[in-house]
Amino acid sequence: MLVDSHCHLDKLEYGKKHRDMAEVIRKAANRGVDHMMCISVGLSSFPAMLEAITPFPQVFASCGVHPLHQDDEQNDPALLQQLAAHPRVVAIGETGLDYFYAPETAELQRRSFEQHVATAVALNKPLVIHTRNAQEDTLNILRRGGADKVGGVLHCFTESLEMAEAAIELGFYISISGIVTFRSAEALRDVVKALPLERLLVETDSPWLAPVPFRGEENEPAYTRTVAEFIAELKGVSVERVAEQTTANFFELFKLARPVNS
Repeated sequence: MLVDSHCHLDKLEYGKKHRDMAEVIRKAANRGVDHMMCISVGLSSFPAMLEAITPFPQVFASCGVHPLHQDDEQNDPALLQQLAAHPRVVAIGETGLDYFYAPETAELQRRSFEQHVATAVALNKPLVIHTRNAQEDTLNILRRGGADKVGGVLHCFTESLEMAEAAIELGFYISISGIVTFRSAEALRDVVKALPLERLLVETDSPWLAPVPFRGEENEPAYTRTVAEFIAELKGVSVERVAEQTTANFFELFKLARPVNS
């Protein structure tokens, strides 16, 4: 059994590659991906996302505002806490900092990130972190906010081994996406080799970042197995071992998630 720890089911382009969400979930189950986390990128889109996944108990939800989706309406701390308290929500995010694509909104991003950390601690729910070119600020905000009380995951990780190890010290996990299969990702492959399997999760970040050999296609949760197979080869273990450990890691971190048979 595998878990796609980070996907955006509400962002897939239905009617082309997939008829509907039910078909996407069936295709994933056919490749051993029995559970997935549908990740929120904004409060305004959260209710529709939650409604869409409601028929599927094997799909868990997060609630938060992506650092690249900053605006006044979406950064209402009271609304964040209200929506994130929903029992279907098992994590806060995705939140974090992205100074690569939006350095001009750094101050707004930091304020939003701090609010998310405070909400996570208040609700006792782990964090889903997006971080790019913001290692020091990301770790500082997590430390100052007491994020070690709830833990979380650095998703779609592409940063340094030193940052990964610092996050692990705070009780965080590191999630690996299809980027690890890209020709240009040698440094990331070295990080994956160095990290213990006991602190790794796997994800697709679908509909983006499809792994080799599916580059150029819309990504989907079924490709979590492709990521797991690649990690197994990198680390010299069986894909069954990767599946078993990353699934155990997911449910250890996201304790409010309830595994069910799909």
